[in-house]
Amino acid sequence: MKLPQLEDLDLQRGTRVLLRADLNVPLMDGAISDELRILAALPTIEYLRERHCRIAVCSHLGRPKSAADKQFSLAPVAARLSQLLGVSVALSPEVTGFESIGMSESLADADVMMIENLRFDPREVSNDPAFATNLTALAEVFVNDAFGAAHRSHASVVGPPVVLPSAAGRLLAREVEVLGTLLENPQRPFVALLGGSKVSDKLGVIDALLNTCDQILIGGAMAFTFHRAMGLSIGDSLVEEGFVERCGELLATGKILVPTDVVIAKDMTASAASRHCGAGRIPAGYKGLDIGPETAGTYSEVVHDARTVLWNGPMGVFEIPQFAMGTKTVAEAVAESRGFTVVGGGDSAAAVRQFGYADRIDHISTGGGASLEFIEQGDLVGLKALREAAAR
Repeated sequence: MKLPQLEDLDLQRGTRVLLRADLNVPLMDGAISDELRILAALPTIEYLRERHCRIAVCSHLGRPKSAADKQFSLAPVAARLSQLLGVSVALSPEVTGFESIGMSESLADADVMMIENLRFDPREVSNDPAFATNLTALAEVFVNDAFGAAHRSHASVVGPPVVLPSAAGRLLAREVEVLGTLLENPQRPFVALLGGSKVSDKLGVIDALLNTCDQILIGGAMAFTFHRAMGLSIGDSLVEEGFVERCGELLATGKILVPTDVVIAKDMTASAASRHCGAGRIPAGYKGLDIGPETAGTYSEVVHDARTVLWNGPMGVFEIPQFAMGTKTVAEAVAESRGFTVVGGGDSAAAVRQFGYADRIDHISTGGGASLEFIEQGDLVGLKALREAAAR
């Protein structure tokens, strides 16, 4: 997929740039607990600063109900970005309005400012054209580097490219390049590991990957709908009855591997006593909460021999120690794989960081939902908006 790049923009000294970044970082007691997305935004910001642009950064954070939800302020993000860049990054107290416009107009060359959480204004999510117009008043050029939001038809994503010269930032371009290669020209064998709770969330992805993958390894609670399709006993494990027949059809392709053993417990709590049993032998009153050691070993062997690996979704409830071994074993196998490895954001990205393998993964996506939708559809609304801007 060809997207307009930063080099395609006519960036002169003093050019005012609206940069849509994805700085939706997790906060704990007001402090940033994972700054991956801030670090990922730095290459684009540095490129623009090196060309003496005046940069207004915008992003959402969480799901605030209104501007009164100050716990979702971008103030901690602006402070951390200031430290990383070594320059002051002023935060506009408003999302749009005369004050934010005044701040943008007072920027000196290579200065950076940030406007407050886009979702403090409900017009961002409703894709209000007037709100998009207010944002574009801050700049002469638009750069979208928010891959994690590129699948959303929000005002800051699809609005600015309609009126401003636009391009993809470094992060967005890299995400599209990597995920596009998985769909179009992966090195083989190409293996996908898919986990998570609901098979319904991954059906479109599975259908898309069946066209390009050699094998798909299933983990997480979604595995039990496949087990039900096989006629196995799943106890009280999560199952989506409406998708049992479809899982049976997917199994018939011969590309799907499902767990042969599981770790079970009566409750999904840290104090629950866990047991190990074969798939299909889960007694009533118990639920499957992790893949078992036999399955983890099998999956690791498949991953070891792969030339391309995509992982999205944990193998179990890895946040609880007694149900984390499957996810940890798979994370280690992906880290040790000789092939090109991609972790598709979300909980999988959190897992590789938790277990200390992040620096051994070739590409960790910053957008869980966006990466899945791109794999499923081959495009995103934010990418289409950039291409249409380039075609004008």
